Amino acid sequence: MAYLAPIHRPSSVRHALRLNFFKADEECVVVAKANRLELYAQTPNGLSLQHSKAIYGRVTMLQKLRPTSSPIDHLFVGTDRNTFFAVSWDPSSKQLKTEKSYVDLADKTGRDSQSMDRCLIDPMRRFMVLDLFEGILTVFPFFYAKMGNEGEMIAVETGSPGEPITVRIPELFVRSSAFLHRRFPPPKDDKPRLVLLCDDGDEKASVKIRSLTYAPEGASEQGYAEFEEELRLQFDVDPSASHLIPVPAPAYGFFILSETSITYVEDDSYHATVEPLQHATIFVTWTQIDPQRWLLADDFGSLYFLMVHLDADSVESWKLDLLGETPRASVLVYLDGGYAFVGSHQGDSQVIRIHENSLEVVQTMTNLAPILDFTIMDMGNRAGEGGQTNEFSSGQARLVTGSGAFQDGSLRSVRSGVGMEEIGNLGQMDHITQLFSLSSGGTSGKTDILVASFFDETRAFEFSPEGEVEEAEDFRGFDLSEGTLLAANVPRDRLLQVIRSAAYLTDLESGMSMAEWTPPADQSIIAASTDAHYLAISVGGVDLYVLDISKELDVSAQKTFGADSQIACLDIPTVVSGVLIVGFWHGAAISIFNIKNLELIHTIRVSDEAIAVPRTVLLTQILPEQPPTLFVAMADGNVVTYTVDPSTFTASGRTSTILGTQQANLRAIPKGNGLFNVFAMCEHPSLIYGAEGRIIYSAVTAEYATCVCPFDTAAFPGAVAISSDAALKIAHVDSERRTHVQTLHVGETVRRVAYSPIEKAFGLGTIKRTLENGIEIVQSHFVLADEILFEKLDTYKLNEDELVECVARMAVQGGEDSEAAECFIVGTSYLEDAQEQTERGRILVFTVTPARRLEKTAQIGLRGACRALAVMDGKIVAALVKTVVIYTLSPPTLTKLAAYRTATAPISIAVTGPHIAIADIMKSVSVVRYTPGTAGEPDTLTETARHFAVAWGTAVAHVDEDTVLESDAEGNLTLLKQNTQGVTEDDRRRLEVTAEIRLGELVNRIQRINVSASVDAVVVPRAFLATTEGAIYLFALIAPGYQDLLMRLQATLAGYVKSAGNVPFNKYRAFRNEVRGAEEPFRFVDGELVEGFLDLDEGVQERVVGGLGVVVEGGVERVRGLVEGLRRLC
Repeated sequence: MAYLAPIHRPSSVRHALRLNFFKADEECVVVAKANRLELYAQTPNGLSLQHSKAIYGRVTMLQKLRPTSSPIDHLFVGTDRNTFFAVSWDPSSKQLKTEKSYVDLADKTGRDSQSMDRCLIDPMRRFMVLDLFEGILTVFPFFYAKMGNEGEMIAVETGSPGEPITVRIPELFVRSSAFLHRRFPPPKDDKPRLVLLCDDGDEKASVKIRSLTYAPEGASEQGYAEFEEELRLQFDVDPSASHLIPVPAPAYGFFILSETSITYVEDDSYHATVEPLQHATIFVTWTQIDPQRWLLADDFGSLYFLMVHLDADSVESWKLDLLGETPRASVLVYLDGGYAFVGSHQGDSQVIRIHENSLEVVQTMTNLAPILDFTIMDMGNRAGEGGQTNEFSSGQARLVTGSGAFQDGSLRSVRSGVGMEEIGNLGQMDHITQLFSLSSGGTSGKTDILVASFFDETRAFEFSPEGEVEEAEDFRGFDLSEGTLLAANVPRDRLLQVIRSAAYLTDLESGMSMAEWTPPADQSIIAASTDAHYLAISVGGVDLYVLDISKELDVSAQKTFGADSQIACLDIPTVVSGVLIVGFWHGAAISIFNIKNLELIHTIRVSDEAIAVPRTVLLTQILPEQPPTLFVAMADGNVVTYTVDPSTFTASGRTSTILGTQQANLRAIPKGNGLFNVFAMCEHPSLIYGAEGRIIYSAVTAEYATCVCPFDTAAFPGAVAISSDAALKIAHVDSERRTHVQTLHVGETVRRVAYSPIEKAFGLGTIKRTLENGIEIVQSHFVLADEILFEKLDTYKLNEDELVECVARMAVQGGEDSEAAECFIVGTSYLEDAQEQTERGRILVFTVTPARRLEKTAQIGLRGACRALAVMDGKIVAALVKTVVIYTLSPPTLTKLAAYRTATAPISIAVTGPHIAIADIMKSVSVVRYTPGTAGEPDTLTETARHFAVAWGTAVAHVDEDTVLESDAEGNLTLLKQNTQGVTEDDRRRLEVTAEIRLGELVNRIQRINVSASVDAVVVPRAFLATTEGAIYLFALIAPGYQDLLMRLQATLAGYVKSAGNVPFNKYRAFRNEVRGAEEPFRFVDGELVEGFLDLDEGVQERVVGGLGVVVEGGVERVRGLVEGLRRLC
């Protein structure tokens, strides 16, 4: 049983569209990122995300529709599973609303179109045409007329797509197509004209125009459509022609874009005018600004401005101007006011502002796609690749990816979590117990004082508006000889300090003592809380006092508890008034009292376990427009939450989340608009915040934190003060979880990445592409990059026509007096069109010198390419064209020890102990075992297991004993386990499918991780996966005790979580390749669907749990806690 969840969602942008989706008078931009739709509003600073929604399928097309009865546009969506649907925006629920459920247009006899899927709408908005398969067009009529029984026309609402009609055309290879605008207002029966740019083979191209004939469906007849050939243009089309651009009124006609020229074809005479380009290029996409201006983008990242000059209503000439450089565009969308969106698959997406002959970057959206390779640098404890870590810090992993392509290529350091950026350091201070922020201007002033409490003293630091800090020797009447339990500003320009022996009220300006309260003799204050009006104090754990601050600390209420009800913690909430919350050592109880007379209002039993003790309580407002949330931090590392009714103070909706093995100290951090985040301090600091209507726990990138407090000063707005065992710092902490990306722009395709923790450096295999005199030049390098500065240290240039294929790092045995070291191993290949030579690839070995330069210490020539490399106990494992070979390194030579011939060609290998898992380019996975020779016998590689199936493998990794995970080129994941208990030898050699799912994205690399999970862990993380769409996924194995529950939960949720277009979940995630297709995912749990349980209303959650078919101990609360724990993994 396997579990899969995204750590970083896809970021590649291939499709985008501008439409009036939210309001009739307000345009927005829809951006498709793999299986996610993101809706943005335009602002002066770029695009602002308004809504995000996952759909069941990878988006392949977007188009806008406008039904006559709708004031807003509808969105038509097509996916890679050949499902198509239409959605609109529902302002009441603020969600997507399905207008037309999915239509399956899959054709088992048709071949997928060689170019991208296209969706065309004729200018009169009467028809929509989909180009999905070679030689097949699918027509959706918009005007929806029907024939009645008597032959009369029945009008139906226009603007919505009708039933699809399949039309065959003889043109199989269509490079581009477009509907033409008509010069004169056509009659109602005029036929739409479709222009096709066709590939005729032998590097020849032609342009054809076909007219659409349509007959509506009758009472007993289906609709009819046909594309009749109207014209084949009689001029030589540039063989490199790639795009057609229809020209609207008043000029009409169309442009043909090619690598060396732009051709304009007139509308009526079809006369062609050709103008050569100043420099050859490859156009990849375009967008229209207005009837006379367009933006064009090429394959090298250049953005052009095309403008037509008219003579009356005819095109006189046109001008193409270079605006500047952007990431290589996949889609262009013109926004408004000179702004444009550049969506990119192989670089960051941007919002630009167009100036005369130049452009300005307004906003950059980080994109990791395509991830060609990645390495695990840090698992939260610097364990690195293959190292041990713990369950919680798996979400804090630092991955380094080779992202982008060619000029957009880069090295990205990716860490997912709540980021903490240090902006000030007050020096080393050990054993800080509490931090408090104060204002010298009173309760309404800006924070400028930081009070740090220690076991036996208190220190105060005053900050100037410029950020200069000075420690106060004598601070405004405070007792600095003891540790401080509480310090706060209170009304009437006073300060409140509570220490173990007393509570003080002092004048803010003079420091004069205004009031003092001391506990009874021989007793100490152990806990205190204030809301600036009342002060609650626990004395000796049995006596509870409430002091009135406005009455000079007079006791307004007092209550004594028995020895079996000692006070563990207390809180006077600021989000509701008139109550005091107390936690007790015994009985795991929380009580809510009336603060004026300490009458009991409500008691909550948090746990039935005797060892469960509440150590911190906090009632705060974390979710907008919802009741406040009560947080209870238990001594065993659990954080329990309740929703509290502010009128009756009853608690409901209990959830429990494990943050660590020790108690967490909770501190509210203001977020704005009356909302707060909660900082949880434990061995793994976390930020608890509200998003999308639910409470989210996310790891903070701080290694350790003991205390924190808000510190919003003039010099450090929005900052916090945070302490660890070693230092006191001022830092900015993100208000929610984000993916933090540090970028080293390489300007070359980073094809392979290896990390050496000993050398503290990365080894990068790169490919650089340049255009010289219209000729594309490709050059490959091996680059050494620094881990900390994230910059290049040295570069080794490979031979001409030689490309880097793989990179690995290996420990090198040092001498008796030398330290341990590591080397980098590089595998290469030569281009197929390179000059004939016996050497078709190489294996190179580099060491890093003390000066941090690359030194080649060994190499061996190969008769084929080296596709993959791995290390096995000091030996090099190389996947060559048809064999897997083991070498031993004795600089300057590499000696072959053993070889294994694969079925076709190995594409990826993974090594665990003596076992090598091999992903074959066509024949799935085989596993071989390396056996050293004895008594003079040679070393051997022996096949021990094989998956007897056809699968175009892309990556493989060992994830458990006798178990491997394979990805294929069609977006599937397959978990394979060797049948070691089989009856016959053939049975024991089989790799059997134990789980499979369709991810829908091509996985380029799988890296195994080792996690020391707790005994009761629901899932055990085993690997990270990186895809061409820029996504990173966590793969985990489900513990046996939870397999049935999670499978039932997924199956039940699939019926409650409605997808856009009503696409069935099972159809979306079912395994599919060219050989076979399944009906549903097999023993694989989709984490994104399961996490959707938290988004459901409590009533729906109860129905889901009730529909599982088994009795769940703890009911909804247990399932909610289980899913929350799964969500924290990512």
